[in-house]
Amino acid sequence: MITIGIIGAGHIGSQVARKAVELGYDVVISNSRGPETLQDLVAELGPKARAATSAEAAAAGDFAVVTVPLKNYKDVPVEPLAGKIVIDTNNYYWERDGRIPALDNGEATTSGMLQEHLPQSKVAKGFNHIMAKDITTDGTPAGTENRRALATASGHPEAAELVTRLYDEFGFDTVNVGPLSESWRVERDRPAYVARQNATELKDNLAKAPRTI
Repeated sequence: MITIGIIGAGHIGSQVARKAVELGYDVVISNSRGPETLQDLVAELGPKARAATSAEAAAAGDFAVVTVPLKNYKDVPVEPLAGKIVIDTNNYYWERDGRIPALDNGEATTSGMLQEHLPQSKVAKGFNHIMAKDITTDGTPAGTENRRALATASGHPEAAELVTRLYDEFGFDTVNVGPLSESWRVERDRPAYVARQNATELKDNLAKAPRTI
């Protein structure tokens, strides 16, 4: 059975864990405060989930989901994620994270920053432009008319393919934006951000996204 290491147990991390367990995945989930603070969530998730440190979750996962505040991305463990696919849900909220000139000036992307921090990992953007509550409620079977679509981006085709498979299992179509350098198109305040859209609408919104806000 495939195990997902989830680093970050906030709204998105908890919802991804809920859906993953429902689909039969094993989940090892962590936060910055310690495994003992996650007992209620793990009890809710059931026997296919356990709490751990971030390093333990990274090591246990066949792949990982990183869903921490952007300002904390350098706390993500590097060595246990080497060689693994890492799905990055990060968004830049300058009110929380402080100003990051490279993002303000359109010179970097949030996922690109994580990829630089994890040079031996294969980072892909995912689950960053959907409200957390919708992750477990908006999915529909493949082929459903007007099925909701989500975007991914990665410099590693196998990482984008994994996100595509996971999205489909969660009930969403996928639009591949291309490399991480294009992932700004689905970042905060762009037309595709948290809008409910099908694949055609998502492609249109990605195309008209401004580089800087």
